[in-house]
Amino acid sequence: MSIILPEDPFHRRLHHVAPAGLTSDTAQTGGMRRQAAISGATVGATRLWMGQTQVAPATVSANHHHGDSETAIYVVSGTPSFVFLDVDADVPHEVRIDTKPGDYIFVPPFVPHREENPDPDLEAVVVIARSSQEAIVVNLPELKWTGPVRTSA
Repeated sequence: MSIILPEDPFHRRLHHVAPAGLTSDTAQTGGMRRQAAISGATVGATRLWMGQTQVAPATVSANHHHGDSETAIYVVSGTPSFVFLDVDADVPHEVRIDTKPGDYIFVPPFVPHREENPDPDLEAVVVIARSSQEAIVVNLPELKWTGPVRTSA
C-alpha cells in the first residue's frame, strides 16, 4: 500500500518558458497581440498571469479593462502610449502617458484604457504581469466606465 503525502511546497520544480513557448491562446484585444508565458494553463500558476504584448507600428488598440486584476507593465521596446479617461478632473478628459524602454505602468483594477503605438516603423513590446493566473480582458466600445460606481475611497 502506498501513502500519498501532501505536496511539499519547498521541493517543487521551477518552470522555464522560452520565447518559443509563449502562447496566443489567451484573451485578445483588437490592435494588439497578447502571448501568455506564465498562467494556469502554461505552468499551473494559481495567483499570477504574465505575458507579453506587441502593438504594431502606427496602431491603436481597442479600449478594454482587466476586471479585478491589478496589472503591471514593463516597456521592453518601442514607445507605446497608454490612454485612460481622467474622471476625477473637473472636466473628464483622456490622459496619455508616453513611455520608452525601461518604463513601468500600473493599471488598477477595472480602469478602462488602451495602448497606442505612434511610431510609424517600430513595433512596441511590453511585458505584463497580472494579479490573477489568467488574462482577464473586457473589451469596451469607449473609455467611459459604464459599470458600478465607486461609493468609497
